Amino acid sequence: MTSRHSQRGMVLLAVLWAIALCAVLAMATSTTFRSLAGIVRIHRDRVQADGLLSAGLEAAAGIVAALRDAPLTERSTTLTFATGSVQLTVSDEGGRIDIGRAPVELLISLLRSVGADDDDAGIVAQRIVALRDTAAQAQPNDAQAQPNDAAKPPAAGKPEQPAATPTPAPFTDIGQIADVPGMQPQWMAAMAPLITVFGSDSVNPLTAPVAVLRALPSFDTERIDAFLDTRSSPFVDPDRLGFLLGAAQKYLKVQQTHVVAVDLVAGTTDGYTAAAKAFIVLLPEDKQPYRVLAWTPVSRFARTGAVVSLEAR
Repeated sequence: MTSRHSQRGMVLLAVLWAIALCAVLAMATSTTFRSLAGIVRIHRDRVQADGLLSAGLEAAAGIVAALRDAPLTERSTTLTFATGSVQLTVSDEGGRIDIGRAPVELLISLLRSVGADDDDAGIVAQRIVALRDTAAQAQPNDAQAQPNDAAKPPAAGKPEQPAATPTPAPFTDIGQIADVPGMQPQWMAAMAPLITVFGSDSVNPLTAPVAVLRALPSFDTERIDAFLDTRSSPFVDPDRLGFLLGAAQKYLKVQQTHVVAVDLVAGTTDGYTAAAKAFIVLLPEDKQPYRVLAWTPVSRFARTGAVVSLEAR
């Protein structure tokens, strides 16, 4: 009798262990399926967000193309789709101060405008110039295409060459000056919206933000309202614009838009968000509707950041 009870106890124990094992396996399987479902959902949201960002970039290129030769002042719009929406902002890089080509006195004035005192502004500006000279010397001797070069007609008697994608030189990203000795983080943060590596040695007065104009040497603050009124008129006289800014006109030059900055923020219907910063160029007679010089995905956009790709669209 005792042996029979012992056998029953062992059978019962085995059954209980089997039930416990099945429960554990069921819980593990359930957790695995939930994890897999979560991964699939995240992947789907990312794919949808990438699609929204791409749609925003295409729309930005269309906005710039529609302007033709009209100046590109900063403008924003939002596109809504079944999967979510994307907000895009386009602006002309020619309206910003190019840290790779601006004269030293312009860099000094820029640093002063963001809080540097005279001595610090002069020292840091000279160091930026020294850094870019070093970077330029480290590059190949072959002449590099500049944004303005792509729009120039071929010389007489020479066959037309394929359109070249403009290359930023000597800097490839504005963040490269953040580590210049003496540069303060607050100065860099304040300068970020005002500077570029895709401009020229002068600033386009038709597209320059007011903060850029105020950063120019010898800027006449009393004339800014008259300048903005004149700039917004349908027919702008460049000579009149320059006169309104007085001595600052030395650093201004009306030019066509070449490189365009595109800020993108996408949000899916599930609440997933993504952002990116792109720089595009539309070249005359190019086989592509536009080309991407740089594309930087970011969680929260800042004008500083590494250039991660160079691709044609």
